[in-house]
Amino acid sequence: MYKKTIIPSVFALFFIVTGCQDILECVINRKPVITDKRLNTARFNQTYFDKLTAQIQNEHRDDAYYYDYYLTGDLPNGIEVFFDFRDVFIEGIPRERGRYRFTIHLSVAQIDDYCENDLNDCDGLCEESTSRTYILTVN
Repeated sequence: MYKKTIIPSVFALFFIVTGCQDILECVINRKPVITDKRLNTARFNQTYFDKLTAQIQNEHRDDAYYYDYYLTGDLPNGIEVFFDFRDVFIEGIPRERGRYRFTIHLSVAQIDDYCENDLNDCDGLCEESTSRTYILTVN
């Protein structure tokens, strides 16, 4: 009998502390994502270009968020990465052959400060950050 009352009580306490909105955000699964694709192969000493796009999964208002990126890992000399709102541009003329692994990290925040209540973070997201690792091959 004790277990039958403790489990619903813990569940109810969880909802009270976190708020139903936070639970619903994760059920809907709104979160930032970056294009999951294989990068084009680059050619040594030839112009290279590829583009990735970030979005908020299950959110039609992708443009209502700030997108903040940073990169970790290795890139060949001559290749640069530029971040422009929701787009990530990888371009340049590679001066080295090889395989280069790098990770793009993304954090997002809602542009406006609109909030219906003070019980949660009000951005409607289950997660505010993500990262994805890519491999650039230069032949």
